[in-house]
Amino acid sequence: MTAFIKSVSYYLPERILSNEDLIKDFPEWNVEKVASKVGIDQRHIAAPDETALDMAVKAAELLFAENSDIERDDIDFVILCTQSPDYFLPTSACLIQEKLGLRTNIGAFDYNLGCSGYVYGLSIAKGFIISGIAKNILLLTAETYSKYLHLKDKGNRTIFGDAATATIISNTGFAKIGNFSLGTDGRGANNLIVKNGASRHSSASNDLTFDENNNPHSSDHLFMDGSEIFNFTLDAVPLLVADTLAKNSLCQDDIDLFIFHQANKYIMNFMRKKIKIEEDKFYYYLENVGNTVSSTIPIAICEARKESRLKGNVLLAGFGVGYSWAGCVIEIV
Repeated sequence: MTAFIKSVSYYLPERILSNEDLIKDFPEWNVEKVASKVGIDQRHIAAPDETALDMAVKAAELLFAENSDIERDDIDFVILCTQSPDYFLPTSACLIQEKLGLRTNIGAFDYNLGCSGYVYGLSIAKGFIISGIAKNILLLTAETYSKYLHLKDKGNRTIFGDAATATIISNTGFAKIGNFSLGTDGRGANNLIVKNGASRHSSASNDLTFDENNNPHSSDHLFMDGSEIFNFTLDAVPLLVADTLAKNSLCQDDIDLFIFHQANKYIMNFMRKKIKIEEDKFYYYLENVGNTVSSTIPIAICEARKESRLKGNVLLAGFGVGYSWAGCVIEIV
């Protein structure tokens, strides 16, 4: 028995934050500079009262509406990847079960991962399918990083957008899920972190400072050391690609399309050139959505499929916060 991606849909919040909007807050920048540096023209931002759970439900509702052959009663497991849950407890997946009107004799849980999260979710779902634990799994990704960002954090506000996706993993579908390469290095945890709010540091620090470039630093908001994340990416991702190919008994020429986590266009181009991937085999989709964390890869799969770019062997690679990284190959059937 094997596992397949059967269907993928995604939801974007209504509010759009364009580059023109951003430069009103940061007049020292210009639209062309932002677009050329990160390859993003706009990003979607969750409403103040809209949570990752809300968006995950909307993504799932879109999936059911768009696929007449997928019934709610067919779902026997819900898995949600998020780092912005509604509550410490209960798990958001339990609430999603109720909101979607799914059966009660199903499994449901959340897991906390960032930009590698979708590929990790595929590995979990595949394990449940081939072991016979589940037949149809609803894998959700949903993130509202915008709620963690300081309003004066121009770098991160430029990059990150909010989104949610819904994927059905089953024993039939359009993409056969191959073997995985997974990695973790917790030594990089402090380079991308929201330090306060959970049990280790439950109270606000109110320790806001600004560096020499007027970038905010605060334990109460998301912090990212861009140079360290860049260095990690350049070290980890080529090895991830090589190991993913080896575990699937493939060489780089066997891959018809590479879909990487859509971090920003500068990093993606740098990696593409370092790994020596032809540009026509490398997929970009971040111009109108930004870096949506665990949702970037499934959104890209949706769009590549619409463009008839999905064919043959497709290598997926996610990497980021944790540090954490994951790769697999899906075979389009």
